[in-house]
Amino acid sequence: MEVPSKSDPVGLRDRALLELIYGSALRVGEVAAVNVDSFSQDMQLVLVMGKGQKERQVPVGGPCRQALGEYLAIRASFAHPKTGLIDSHALFLSSRGKRLSVRRIQEIVQKLGAQAVGRSHVHPHALRHSAATHLLEAGADLRAIQEILGHSSISTTEKYTHLSTPALVKVYDRSHPLAGSDKRAEEDKS
Repeated sequence: MEVPSKSDPVGLRDRALLELIYGSALRVGEVAAVNVDSFSQDMQLVLVMGKGQKERQVPVGGPCRQALGEYLAIRASFAHPKTGLIDSHALFLSSRGKRLSVRRIQEIVQKLGAQAVGRSHVHPHALRHSAATHLLEAGADLRAIQEILGHSSISTTEKYTHLSTPALVKVYDRSHPLAGSDKRAEEDKS
């Protein structure tokens, strides 16, 4: 996806939306419910309401903070064109100043998926799933991923994380005390 110009409010909103969904691995309902004041003062954490009305704080990465800052700078341009009204709480707004619905967010992700990768079957859940997989492939602890995703059971988190064989070997070599040819050779000498 191209980086939107600073004069394209919809593009800036959509970029921030995608960054938050993927970067913080949020459910579509969670991102729809995020308010402007849901973020910590330094924007490094976002408070979300998960399933079962459970609140959790989720990290917000640098690219997401950048995109959110650019969007927040122009957020007021989403005021209703005739009345000037705007939902003062909702983070992501429609062109009429109202909170984006779950359905509208799904449509935006689908449209951008079609533009970016030529697939119109991209859904917000796929971004969440990819985020979890990428965290695991980068060596994140499964329990930490469970916390980020807001899963009550580790078995649910395991379903989200599909590790490629090369990534699995890399994590093994980096983590296991006897992994890697150098370590094994040293052990064989003794």
